[in-house]
Amino acid sequence: MSDARRERATSFGKVAGVYDQARPEYPREAVEWMLDGAGREVLDVGAGTGKLSRAVLATGRTVVAVDPDADMLAELTAREPGVRTVVGSAESLPLPDESADAVVFGQAWHWVQPAAASREIGRVLRPGGVLGLIWNIRDTREPWVAELAGIMEASAAETLVLGDGPRVEAPFTGLETRAFPWTRTLSGEQLAQLAMSRSTMIAASPADRSVVLAEINELAGRVADGHGMLRMPYVTHAYRAEKPAGR
Repeated sequence: MSDARRERATSFGKVAGVYDQARPEYPREAVEWMLDGAGREVLDVGAGTGKLSRAVLATGRTVVAVDPDADMLAELTAREPGVRTVVGSAESLPLPDESADAVVFGQAWHWVQPAAASREIGRVLRPGGVLGLIWNIRDTREPWVAELAGIMEASAAETLVLGDGPRVEAPFTGLETRAFPWTRTLSGEQLAQLAMSRSTMIAASPADRSVVLAEINELAGRVADGHGMLRMPYVTHAYRAEKPAGR
């Protein structure tokens, strides 16, 4: 990973509170499908402020949250004080061999090095354990969402998921995938916060951010309902693979 890409990947702690408020939750049915058959002990890698951790907890499982950014983990602890947090990365997990039943990534696999991360996840997973990847992607088949996409630069997540898709390597041999369409209701202010929580906007100059914010506010004013709310269609893309037994 280049230095610039690494800096973007670890930039979110600067806006941890905004990130947690602005980013959508994960549909329960998508998380349950991703973890189907997995045991109770789950690592949430690239956990950020705990969006996916909370969804995993809701399935009755336990979570260890891993992230390279201590500021993001501090936000997670403030919201879920019972979750153990560990500073680390997909390529270097400070956890014992075969200590987890599942390892999950929410909006995070596009930042990793697939070969190194796959090897490391294979090390910490028990045989038969599950690797789960999940992304919430805005559905640009809705005209105003396509217009929003034209205002904001395409994210690394959108480029990966809507392109060739995620790649995993040994000990995993491929990914199952399923898509879950749903709709989120949010305010114009939340839409602006969503834009500002993206790595491209965090790294942008104040002048560039102001231009983007003005365009987003104008769009929100045109498409919001009489109560100032917008209905944002999403497709949640979930992926899963199992570590082969005996590996």
